[in-house]
Amino acid sequence: MAETIVPGGLTLAQLRRLCASEVLPVALDAACRAGIAASAAVVRKAADGEAAVYGVNTGFGKLANQRIAHDDLAALQLNLLRSHAVGVGEPLAPRVVRLILVLKAASLARGYSGVRPEVIDTLLALHNQGVTPVIPCQGSVGASGDLAPLAHLSLPLVGEGEVFYKGERMTAASALKQAGIAPLKLSAKEGLALINGTQVSTALAIDALLAADRLFEAAVISGALTLDAARGSDGPFDPRIHAVRGQVGQIDCAAAYRALVAGSEIRNSHLENDDRVQDPYCLRCQPQVMGACLDQMRHAARVLVIEANAVTDNPLVFAQEGHMLSGGNFHAEPVALACDALAVAIAEIGAITERRIAMLVDTAVSRLPPFLTPEPGLNSGFMIVHVTAAALASENKSLAHPASVDSLPTSANQEDHVSMATFAARRLQPMLKNTAHIVAIELLAAAQGIEFLRPLKSAAALEGVLRLVRSVSPAMMKDRSLARDMEAVHHLVAGGGIGHATEADIPELHALRLA
Repeated sequence: MAETIVPGGLTLAQLRRLCASEVLPVALDAACRAGIAASAAVVRKAADGEAAVYGVNTGFGKLANQRIAHDDLAALQLNLLRSHAVGVGEPLAPRVVRLILVLKAASLARGYSGVRPEVIDTLLALHNQGVTPVIPCQGSVGASGDLAPLAHLSLPLVGEGEVFYKGERMTAASALKQAGIAPLKLSAKEGLALINGTQVSTALAIDALLAADRLFEAAVISGALTLDAARGSDGPFDPRIHAVRGQVGQIDCAAAYRALVAGSEIRNSHLENDDRVQDPYCLRCQPQVMGACLDQMRHAARVLVIEANAVTDNPLVFAQEGHMLSGGNFHAEPVALACDALAVAIAEIGAITERRIAMLVDTAVSRLPPFLTPEPGLNSGFMIVHVTAAALASENKSLAHPASVDSLPTSANQEDHVSMATFAARRLQPMLKNTAHIVAIELLAAAQGIEFLRPLKSAAALEGVLRLVRSVSPAMMKDRSLARDMEAVHHLVAGGGIGHATEADIPELHALRLA
């Protein structure tokens, strides 16, 4: 059954479904058709008129003062796609390209871009038939829109460029013929409308946001498991502490930690006669740190859902008044800043997780055997596993440098301030992978720590996580390479399996997920 898209009404839940499925067909809500047609009629009138209209009968960027003859208007649009398709680097992931196709179609279908309905229909035909344009990942500065990558997206519409189809990389002409899709002949402004916009940076950012959502849940669970393995106190999660500060993410995270450790036999075993007064910050301040990260993720989600529904090409067509207005909605600064905030949050999740791993292997703090091995010296245990986590956390610090503060003028200084949003979004995936590895290492280390506290049991929800971890990684009482174990648990973290393993329904944990 097709997913019906209401232009301007995309939700995060819809975007999640679209990202998760390779085969989910998409259909436009029929009510948008009249607005599309009215907008296209305004462009036709402008193309037939005498007045200079940017992108309709003029050149582009610094060449906007060059008037184009009426007979050359179609060639102008085709030349635009060809000249701008100059990206480099590895192709974007097919799931991201599928989302770009939907976002571009939904934006054009708002009826402010002046394209004919068949342009939008062809975009959706590519998506629904599994014809995925090959888009090199590098070459956009995030203004005027994602020009180079969107040109690579758009060339297949006219039968040029390359695509992935049925598991093979091939020419667009061949794929369109096999899929039964007729190539377009562009009309006035349509090439510009296709390549002007923020859909590439937005799709990359949404893809990362949804991965961050799964990662965040796993990191909260791994932190709760470490709290129990280190016999830490749940006192710092008392709701009164967080209520008087008032930070919503912090309050929500504290509730999740309380729910995760509720009923733990380990916790009950050291309620008395424990001479430790306060836990280290990596345990005690989890709600404060993770809550702040959650607030940033929620803010980024709001920005990105707005942008997913936005009209971001130029000029814009206001059919009711018959006006075409030049502006700058293609500037992706909102996306860039949201991605920079996400980058810092992802780095911080990894940073505090690494500190908990360091705490677990330090017998002076955790009071567990040194490096979590029963025969330290003969065995090194988790010594170098922690070093790997430290390396990844440090790498993330460099990647977290804000992309949005950089700008290089382009188009002979006509486009003199740009957002760098596409790189800001693209660099999130390696950061997510790094942090997912760190969380996986913590899960292994915490599970190892719990082994030394048996036969006591952790909380019911955490015992479910322990069983899942142990299903791919047995306890390590003598040294062996943990590389495969780390990769297996990383797969569980990145795929959302850790959250599902809590088994019990924990509303407080579910409340942390982005709506």
